[in-house]
Amino acid sequence: MNTLELNRFIVILIYGSLVLLSLLKLINPLKVNRKANFWFGIFVFLWSSFWLDEVLSLVTMSEIQIHSIFFVQFIQFLTPIIFYFSVLFYTNPSFKFKLSDSKYFILPVIFLIILLLQRAVENDSPFFEFLDIIFISLILIQAFFYTGLSYLTIRKHQKRIQQFSANTEGINLNWLEYIILTIFIINIVYIIYNLSYNSTSLNVFINLAFLGVIYFVAYYSLKQKEIYPVGEKQREELISINKDSETEEIKRKLISDEELLRVKSQLETLMETQKPYLDSELNLIRLSELLSVSTHHLSYVINTGFQKNFFQYVNEYRIEYAKKLLKDDSKNRLSILGIAYESGFNSKTSFNTTFKKLTNQTPSEFKNSSGL
Repeated sequence: MNTLELNRFIVILIYGSLVLLSLLKLINPLKVNRKANFWFGIFVFLWSSFWLDEVLSLVTMSEIQIHSIFFVQFIQFLTPIIFYFSVLFYTNPSFKFKLSDSKYFILPVIFLIILLLQRAVENDSPFFEFLDIIFISLILIQAFFYTGLSYLTIRKHQKRIQQFSANTEGINLNWLEYIILTIFIINIVYIIYNLSYNSTSLNVFINLAFLGVIYFVAYYSLKQKEIYPVGEKQREELISINKDSETEEIKRKLISDEELLRVKSQLETLMETQKPYLDSELNLIRLSELLSVSTHHLSYVINTGFQKNFFQYVNEYRIEYAKKLLKDDSKNRLSILGIAYESGFNSKTSFNTTFKKLTNQTPSEFKNSSGL
């Protein structure tokens, strides 16, 4: 198989994989993150259109340029903004479009005007060349702006979920962050490589890289579980706490100092006696129910009374419990993974990361330094 045939085969795999993934996200058989998966499915379908020219050329055995069609050019331009909408709904399933959100369509409207003007002037005129420069510039600006905005939204989300969840590994949307960074790097490599080397070998390299990214996206997007509780009331409670923390609402007094000390003492007693932190599914709602206080008040007590977020507060208890297990001779039969599960963690990775962060040692290093 020569380079050209290999590239054709890769293109077919890319297009077929993206179309299949798009259908799976739109159908959403697990019925999780419904709005987010709907927008992500549309994003993936639009993403597949960038290889449609090559696929149709292979089928018809003649040169076809679908991307030059007016409608196709316009919907392809919307790809980054559709990706951003999916990120918005992953990070906030209660998000609703408002009139102020019409700002997201400023660049698409400008792009539409440029497309119309290009078709109204002669191809060899200086004005057409000027429009072509604006055309390319808008594509780059749109792509960088919305991927950058998506990245910042995900980073904020990763901080927010620590306000209500002690195990964030399955809901932190790291895979979306990796997509953004990987595609950004691939595009940079593409530009540099295109200026210096043969374009045929470049296409094989870039398409192979994209194929790898697509399978990564498929794997992690299909295993993504519900980020927020399914119950609308509980979901709204947690989202409102997130909004409060963003607007520094947490710094205002929600309860009196006396009440804060009372709940703080009650919480410490509960953590010592009932050890709810050993439940890997523990979240702010469950803990507030055990204390019979509102989630807002409990979040305020943890943030203000302990100067920590929920994630830090619970995992410090888990690590202390894990340290006791690691030092206990009778627990030598337990592996590191077993100790992680016993301590309330739901994966070895999150256990090792949190343990290292709080003790500056891995669990194995701590166990060895304890002489066991």
